[in-house]
Amino acid sequence: MSLQSLYNSLSGLFAFSKSLDTISNNISNMNTPGFRGKDSFFENVMGDAGTRIEGTGIRTAEGQIEQTGNATDMAINGEGLFILRDPATGKYFYTRAGQFQFDAQGYLVDTVNQYHVQGIDENGNLADISITKLRTLPAEATTTVSFTGNLSPQDTDFTIDSLTVYDTDGNTHTYSAELTNNGSVTTGSWKITLLDAGGQAVANGEIRFDSNGTILAGFNTITASLPVAGGTQTVTLDFGAAGTLSGATSYPGVGSNLVASPKDGHSVVGVATYSFDENGVLQLKYTNQETRQGARVALAAFADESSLELLNGRLYEVGPDQEREIGGAGEGLFGKITGGSLEMSNVDLTQELADMIVIQRGYQANSRVMTVTNDMLQQLYDSTRGG
Repeated sequence: MSLQSLYNSLSGLFAFSKSLDTISNNISNMNTPGFRGKDSFFENVMGDAGTRIEGTGIRTAEGQIEQTGNATDMAINGEGLFILRDPATGKYFYTRAGQFQFDAQGYLVDTVNQYHVQGIDENGNLADISITKLRTLPAEATTTVSFTGNLSPQDTDFTIDSLTVYDTDGNTHTYSAELTNNGSVTTGSWKITLLDAGGQAVANGEIRFDSNGTILAGFNTITASLPVAGGTQTVTLDFGAAGTLSGATSYPGVGSNLVASPKDGHSVVGVATYSFDENGVLQLKYTNQETRQGARVALAAFADESSLELLNGRLYEVGPDQEREIGGAGEGLFGKITGGSLEMSNVDLTQELADMIVIQRGYQANSRVMTVTNDMLQQLYDSTRGG
């Protein structure tokens, strides 16, 4: 009598047990961001000598995207993997888990391993993403002061008490502007005198309005050389585009309410908020409402993503023969970025439980084969001994 059935069923027990290991790992990681489940593949052993696990394959389906509210969290809606670099070894890793934050040095890093998230520069090269040089905007001198509002032709004069100008160090200098109706000499004309904090005249000029109450070309700006910080600073007083309502106007029956504000210039300002847009570009907004753009997150793609080696549930490593394609979100085959969100595990618990039942039945059946084989051997032994 052949004992092969005994060994076949034993191999089945081992294979189903190992497949259960895969399912248990899937279930244990069902809440791991970016985790992709695996499937075990059975194969027949040569010569009908039972079965074994030929290997496992990664499920490449996307997991559900959930909002986190963290500005530096990112999820990929489509193809692609984030690229991480180990700063100690320079080795690259790949992940779908966009759980990122800026560290104390200003680098965007993976929160678990502290690996540096890679961006892509204008030449298509990989580079660390850093916010260090973008945390603040340096001081900027004012070059233009904008005037908006109305100057009633029925008024004889009007005063703007506070006109702010920033110097190159970000310090503020306050001036006042005295406007005098010169319409009795030239229709629509107003004389302007700019005074410093001590009441001394530092600049003067003239603006004119047409019969429709809009500013005239050639009389809509005044260039002033203001004494600032021991020197002079050229500032343009801008009353708006000629013939438009964008700046100063002169309508009868409407009170004078002209105001002045610096069009540019500021002291040193810090970042108020930041986020990543759908193309993976860092968007920064500063306390003075100015905006800037930072680095762009790099994505990688592989011809056979299922062949990547999963290291710890969220990181993938590639072999020397696997070629990668690098690009930005929303370009070519790469998906778009959903900021403030994370991609969760793609494990389907219902499917895992169904697979577990199949494995349990397979294990029971193989165990039963071993029992029957043992009973047959025992019967053979007993009949031989009885003879």
